[in-house]
Amino acid sequence: GQPLGPRRLSLTAVPKLPNMEAFLREALVRVKRQARGCLAPELCFQAVRAATERPFAEGVRRERELFLLLLSSGQARALQYAFFAERAVRRWATPGGASWSSAAPQPVRKAAVIGLGTMGQGIVTSLVKANIPLVALEQDLEYLNKGRKAVMFLLEREAKKMEGGAQTLDFHNPARLQFTVDFDLLRDVDLVIEAVFENMALKKEIFHKLSKICKPGALLCTNTSALNIDEIASATSHPEQVIGTHFFSPAHVMRLLEIIYGRHTSPTAIATAMQLAKALKKVGVVVGNCFGFVGNRMMFPYVQQAVFLLEEGSRPEAVDQALEDFGFKIGPFRMSDLAGLDVGWRSRKEQGLTGPSLPAGTPARQRHGQRYSPLPDLLCEQGRFGQKSGKGWYQYEKAGGRTATPDPWLHNFLSQYRDTHRIQTRFIDQEEILERCLFSLINEGFAILAEGIASGPEHLD
Repeated sequence: GQPLGPRRLSLTAVPKLPNMEAFLREALVRVKRQARGCLAPELCFQAVRAATERPFAEGVRRERELFLLLLSSGQARALQYAFFAERAVRRWATPGGASWSSAAPQPVRKAAVIGLGTMGQGIVTSLVKANIPLVALEQDLEYLNKGRKAVMFLLEREAKKMEGGAQTLDFHNPARLQFTVDFDLLRDVDLVIEAVFENMALKKEIFHKLSKICKPGALLCTNTSALNIDEIASATSHPEQVIGTHFFSPAHVMRLLEIIYGRHTSPTAIATAMQLAKALKKVGVVVGNCFGFVGNRMMFPYVQQAVFLLEEGSRPEAVDQALEDFGFKIGPFRMSDLAGLDVGWRSRKEQGLTGPSLPAGTPARQRHGQRYSPLPDLLCEQGRFGQKSGKGWYQYEKAGGRTATPDPWLHNFLSQYRDTHRIQTRFIDQEEILERCLFSLINEGFAILAEGIASGPEHLD
């Protein structure tokens, strides 16, 4: 029988905190830093702010205004598109007529990973988290012990994040995770993921060996970022069982898994790789076989434009900032430093674009009649490989450091380079950086669609 009035929360005044202004200012800085380029988090902040400053009814009105603003925004439409695109890629199809509706996966009861470098460590961690028993193989004991240590460290960290901790992962149990240098232990596995570094001869040698040792129905996967799947498959007697599974670094974190079919890959193999992606809680995208597939093929012209911008007068930090303010988590130069500049350098040497196999008399800034920038090659020749060496497009506090700071040495190096090649320096604004980097991404996407490497725009996006 008491009146409800005094108990109605919306009628009570909002208590004032002594440092309200400073607190809100700091919160906004954090929101802007964590969600660069994203509208919604900032407008959520504004709604909370209105609640502290205005009566309840006015605060609710303000929240509604902000909500309607977001509802009709381009970002909302883009996020809805991305949500449905991630689901659309489950329905894959190949030009040969194979598709998700008619192909059934085979069960994967036991897997193997070959190579325990950065990629292999992440892949092993992903498989353990998905509860798939596996064998991890390295070429010799030294590499095996180094790899085991790194994997255990990653798994301990992942276990801490999970509710049941280490018990739920059970990675100390050799029946679930076994380390070895003995190929013979791969006789009964259903699926092998090879994750050695990008060298065609080495990969073919491994696949030839696997073809002899593994059971005929075993799926043979290669974690390659650019190499020809058909050439790798040619080293086996079961090319229909060979498929590309391109994980992105760090493999236990990144949600994308690019699945590449070759000329002979069977529909069952594709379905099994897609089922694996689902088990690993990743978004599997089925694409065709060409140099760089989809992810890296689109990256090449994007990073190339970024480097051309440096030649013409920009700086790595200016290019990165423009793209990060636009909404990319990480700009092209910070990304290159993170991935390691030597990876692309090795690939360009193999393609004969730089290094000893480049024909004498080739113009420095041209390859096959197209514009080319030797800047990344010159950095690698100086031993600047990015974070791993403590210097790349930026400098870091130490080798393996994470904090990128602009490097005066590099600025000086760029101006000497421009002088040498008689390039007129000019001011480059943010708009030009965005247009040149993003349009080159988009144009490459159209080329990939036109060639039928991807079966729809959602797969690219």
